[in-house]
Amino acid sequence: MKSIVIEQPGKLVIEQRPLMEPAPGEVRVKVSYAGICGSDVHIYHGHNPFAKYPRVIGHEFFGHIDSVGEGVDPGRIGERVVVDPVVSCGHCYPCSIGRPNVCTTLQVIGVHRDGGFSDYAVAPAQNAYVVPAAIPDRLASMVEPFTIAANITAFLQPTPQDIALVYGAGPMGLTVIQVLKGVYGVQQVIVVDRIDERLAMARDNGADLTLNNLQQSVAEQLATQNCRPTLVIDAACHPSILQEAINLASPAARIGMMGFSGEASSITQQSITSKEISLFSSRLNSHRFPQVIAWMSEGKIDAEKLVTHCMPANQVEAAMQLFEKDQRACCKVLLEF
Repeated sequence: MKSIVIEQPGKLVIEQRPLMEPAPGEVRVKVSYAGICGSDVHIYHGHNPFAKYPRVIGHEFFGHIDSVGEGVDPGRIGERVVVDPVVSCGHCYPCSIGRPNVCTTLQVIGVHRDGGFSDYAVAPAQNAYVVPAAIPDRLASMVEPFTIAANITAFLQPTPQDIALVYGAGPMGLTVIQVLKGVYGVQQVIVVDRIDERLAMARDNGADLTLNNLQQSVAEQLATQNCRPTLVIDAACHPSILQEAINLASPAARIGMMGFSGEASSITQQSITSKEISLFSSRLNSHRFPQVIAWMSEGKIDAEKLVTHCMPANQVEAAMQLFEKDQRACCKVLLEF
């Protein structure tokens, strides 16, 4: 089988590897489609502190189960599945309270163990979720990106009455917009970005108002709207955003942080406690796959709006460069195996 391997930071190869066999409790998936994520690019460049090399990357993938390990029902062979990349121990404190995404011994498929940028991939059987016929093959790998939005919004509990402010109109921000509008019915969603083409994507995905903060600050633009957000989600993940979000937010607002920057953010306790603002952070997803599969099947979210490119897997380097460099025209890139 052919696998896309990051041998070391900056060195990507397409390698011929022996076909792996699923271990007890695992399934083997013949991969059809996989999505490129920013974290894949970070592993490629050596900027992901959790990755070990060499590594087959890819944590957003769809395919068919073609083999099962000991203890797994052989009747699962042939199932169309998407794979939750979160592999947890099941018994530590986070796992015991339903938060396996921060398991004390967390492993992420495509980061800590080999992933889905390969003709075949293995995963725990419980991580492979059946995809209903209502979701076409080409869009099924988009389930995982929407689980990120599902996880942060589960903490924030949006309501139709909220005024939501979303920083960033990249893939993460666009999934958040769709979930806020299509699932929670938030009536006013405002999106901030510095690229006009990305703001156009935000409007296409349901944003009610878009703000370009390249020349004029978000505060100045919101002041003209006489607007105080009750819900803020940072999907741009720059260290300077958190204090700005706190300053702009309404009293009693909720703020969701999705970033992984290692740089310090300068914030004051007074600005948080004086308005009794609630801060939530979110990593990966905690058993959100069934929820997102249902949303997608019911038409509450539309993955097609995010997919701008689909390329053969053997063009992976060009695909990753496109994803990283062309932020004006490119949103989500799928690899076809």
